[in-house]
Amino acid sequence: MSQPTDLNLNQAVQALSNGETSSRELTQAYLERIDFLEPELNAFVTLDHDGVLAQADKADQVRAASKNGGKEQHTAPLLGVPVAIKDVLAVKGLRATAGSKILESFVPPYDATAVERLRQTGAIIIGKTNTDEFAMGSSTENSAYGVTHNPWNMRRVPGGSSGGSAAAVAARMVPVALGTDTGGSVRQPASFCGVTGLKTTYGRVSRYGLIAYGSSLDTVGVLGQNVADVALIYNLINGHDERDATSAQMPQDDTNLNGSGRLQDVRVGIPDEYFRSGLQAEVETAVRQAIQVLESLGAEIHTIQMPHTQYAVPVYYLIAPAEASANLARFDGLRYGPRLEGDNLRDTYTGTRGQLFGRETKRRIMLGTYALSAGYQDAYYGKAQKVRTLIQSDFARAFEKVDLIAAPVAPTTAFEIGAHRGDPLSMYLEDIYTLPANLAGVPGIAFPVGFDSQGLPIGMQLIGPHFQEQMLMSVAHSYQTTTGWHTMKPDLSMITPC
Repeated sequence: MSQPTDLNLNQAVQALSNGETSSRELTQAYLERIDFLEPELNAFVTLDHDGVLAQADKADQVRAASKNGGKEQHTAPLLGVPVAIKDVLAVKGLRATAGSKILESFVPPYDATAVERLRQTGAIIIGKTNTDEFAMGSSTENSAYGVTHNPWNMRRVPGGSSGGSAAAVAARMVPVALGTDTGGSVRQPASFCGVTGLKTTYGRVSRYGLIAYGSSLDTVGVLGQNVADVALIYNLINGHDERDATSAQMPQDDTNLNGSGRLQDVRVGIPDEYFRSGLQAEVETAVRQAIQVLESLGAEIHTIQMPHTQYAVPVYYLIAPAEASANLARFDGLRYGPRLEGDNLRDTYTGTRGQLFGRETKRRIMLGTYALSAGYQDAYYGKAQKVRTLIQSDFARAFEKVDLIAAPVAPTTAFEIGAHRGDPLSMYLEDIYTLPANLAGVPGIAFPVGFDSQGLPIGMQLIGPHFQEQMLMSVAHSYQTTTGWHTMKPDLSMITPC
């Protein structure tokens, strides 16, 4: 049998079920790989070595008792499988830093709903993955706990803000990980790291236990090696949650990929606005070739227009910082995490926030506070909300003509660490193709479709109407049954033990 860490999620589940490996062996193999690679990659903020091995042993005991005819027959689909969680989601007993020094010592007394549902299926939480501070970034360079490196090229970023989760999956440090997507933070790192990432419809997966960035934009998503792995996790974590006021009043979705294959009657829209200047030629070529594969499977290809796409970046960077300004007001050193004592309450408050928030977080708080300030709210935040409605209308009109939209995930492949340092606008423009779906609240899935001349992965995204995750994953799965890009993994043989 191949190394346990070479297994994808579904293969790991099958190997455990067949007795080809044990949860102890599987978990130990992942921990050893993490310990070996982590000094170079920095994909994790927190690991739970002793805790996960104890959970693995318990899972093996439950499985053995079930096979031996014990009273309790286990039905947990992920029993004994390690998973990783982005460090903006609460995991009981493990610190939740959100990539920030201001939450360095915060340990939640509860699980986020998505985490809770994974635990109920027998999954083992192996640790918390690195993230841009409060999920504000497109490179995972903004983390207070160091930069995460792209497994395909250590000088490149893994994307962000779910860069730790994407890098961990790509490097086979874990079979699957949860991430979040506020402006592309699952899809862009999936593209940069050559893995598959699902952004769910706003409200489809509970946000309870998520450290909020932009409350009208945040979604919980999944990163895995392939669509089938992502679908397995998605099926387990989606569904209504009374603890989340924004949770959709819909029954739990159960995506079935068995019918994937030919794509007759599937209409795919190609927006002109996503294929204009600034798009790396190799990215455009790979994406258009992937669209041709969909066409060869029977899909109808239609050119569409989404005229308000050009406003997505300024609209997002008014709405998201405004919501962040309100959400991050609670982090003052008095209720959460460490604080820097001053001579009075004001000095303590300003000193703690001034020194423990990172540069990008402070930039967005100030931008959002200004956009909400008296005399400016209507001109900035209010107008941005009106243009957001126009962007939503673009999608609504598009989905009257087509079933889904195919487009690049990012203008380029993974850029070098530090490439956009000192130029936040150039960094913001990296999100130009992912932001519209968040502003509209619709689902999207990103998956690998090739490599550039530097050997860096290229991703394509499919975007669908609200609550059409089933269709998106079926089409993406059809693509992956025809191609092999998703099976390729980075060569990490150059890394030597410290």
